[in-house]
Amino acid sequence: MSPYFLSSNPKIHTLSMLPYHSTLQIPNHITIPKFHPFQFSHSHHFSSSPLRLIIDKFSCPSSSFFQTLRKSSPFLISTPKIHSFRILAASLPEGQSHEPTQPSGVFQSLQLAFMFATWYLLNIYFNIYNKQVLKVYPFPATVTAFHFGFASLVINLIWILNLHPRPNIRRSQFAAILPLAVVHTFGNMLTNISLGKVSVSFTHTIKAMEPFFTVVLSSLLLGEVPTFWVVSSLLPIVGGVALASMTEVSFNWIGFSTAMASNLTNQSRNVMSKKLMANEEEALDNINLYSVITIISFFTLVPCAIFLEGFKFTPSYLKSAASQGLNVRELCIRSVLAAFCFHAYQQVSYGILEKVSPVTHSVGNCVKRVVVIVSSVIFFQTPVSPINALGTAIALVGVFLYSRAKRIKPKTNTA
Repeated sequence: MSPYFLSSNPKIHTLSMLPYHSTLQIPNHITIPKFHPFQFSHSHHFSSSPLRLIIDKFSCPSSSFFQTLRKSSPFLISTPKIHSFRILAASLPEGQSHEPTQPSGVFQSLQLAFMFATWYLLNIYFNIYNKQVLKVYPFPATVTAFHFGFASLVINLIWILNLHPRPNIRRSQFAAILPLAVVHTFGNMLTNISLGKVSVSFTHTIKAMEPFFTVVLSSLLLGEVPTFWVVSSLLPIVGGVALASMTEVSFNWIGFSTAMASNLTNQSRNVMSKKLMANEEEALDNINLYSVITIISFFTLVPCAIFLEGFKFTPSYLKSAASQGLNVRELCIRSVLAAFCFHAYQQVSYGILEKVSPVTHSVGNCVKRVVVIVSSVIFFQTPVSPINALGTAIALVGVFLYSRAKRIKPKTNTA
């Protein structure tokens, strides 16, 4: 029997192919890079290294084997099992590339294009359905709780069907995740409050300010000093949002301030999650972390929604509203569709993040915001002045420049 060795300079990985074994055993000390669901816009750092399979002193690329092992569906389809291999020892060194290695080919390109198109389409439909619901049912806390409740049902169904492994949460993990869930909860609720008060396009224009809050909070909480190019890219973002706000037809202080507050809470969540993922003992995979946060958010928001808005989803209330002209059937259908799109587009987003670099994902997110703004203006026939359109365009260009500036690494002085 010939020896098989898996090598990745400078460390050696020993791969033993045993004819009578069909189990895959990975030692506990392997360090597997983790992705995080709430840092995909700007703050992920991937590591990958070229792996080669040496067979009887002849080497050949083996990246396709590991891509098959790690490939997963954006809708939480679990990784297929690989038989007839047993890894005896491994230690993955940190690579230098920030772009995950993907198999080349037309099929992979078409798959990625389809995922981006699905991501954008689900975002468009979510914003349309959500705005329609909030117009006739102005209870954003209750609507947000419904979104979290629907997503929690889907997540538990996935765990029950073993489409993704259920996590075992320790008390220390729960204590670390709880603050993330709280800011995640109020970030989504504040966004829905803004969507109920102003146009969809204006809410998303304000949310283009997210990079500004990311830089400020990262500097204050993590001690990260932004580069000159990052700071320069923030100027058109702030200026464009200010110009668009001054000329916005649907401007409302509640809508404006809640959208700004959602930026603050969402980016606080990102910074806090970055600190959590730095602790390997407390870290979860991105899907399970998002799932646990969603479930906690549901149980957190239900009592808050009842306290703020009362029982607004009971049969008696809906019957009373129907007597006043509310189409309850259409309300329920559009609420379910909005909740489905809310959960699905985030899952597709995580699937894309595992296939591309964070910079590519950030650029895609910028394009997604443009698509959502334009589609909402067309669908709802939102009046837009030339100066308002110019301000929105300047802000979005600034977001694009920010995503590119994050790729420029500061020069280090070597003595």
